[in-house]
Amino acid sequence: MSKKTAVYGMLIALAFLLSYVETLIPFSFPIPGIKLGLANLVVLVALYSLGIRGAFAVSMVRILLSGLTFSSLSVMLYSLSGGLLSFFVMAAVRHSASFSITGVSVLGGVAHNLGQLSVAVWVVKSPALLFYLPALLIAGTVAGALIGLLGGLVTERIRPFLRLEHGADSLGEKTD
Repeated sequence: MSKKTAVYGMLIALAFLLSYVETLIPFSFPIPGIKLGLANLVVLVALYSLGIRGAFAVSMVRILLSGLTFSSLSVMLYSLSGGLLSFFVMAAVRHSASFSITGVSVLGGVAHNLGQLSVAVWVVKSPALLFYLPALLIAGTVAGALIGLLGGLVTERIRPFLRLEHGADSLGEKTD
């Protein structure tokens, strides 16, 4: 139990730290909401290392902590909507033979942007925001591919640390 708590704590802390680092990167895109999504790397690695429940916990705690620390409640609403849709899409296709970890990440990146854009259209009550959709789809694809490639490398490197074996991890949970 203590190893499980330590691993979850480290992953949440790493995701939180990457969220902070991303606030320091001076990207200036003309379209609001475009970012690399460094913290999603940790969620992706957790999805492939800890399973659905563990990755969901890491993702939701990270969104809550980052939202309360680095942004406002309205920004947290956008993060939560994007994060939830992204997570559920990635969890749904994670075991599909049709998608590699990079493909899963790309779908997650696109879903994240779709979730945020949907909430923005609802909050602002302006379908004109859908004008941003093509750019957000491209950004989600590019960011998802980069995070997915890196996530594949990280997952393979930490697999021995977690001693993952045939659907059960060394933390005593069945991976989903």
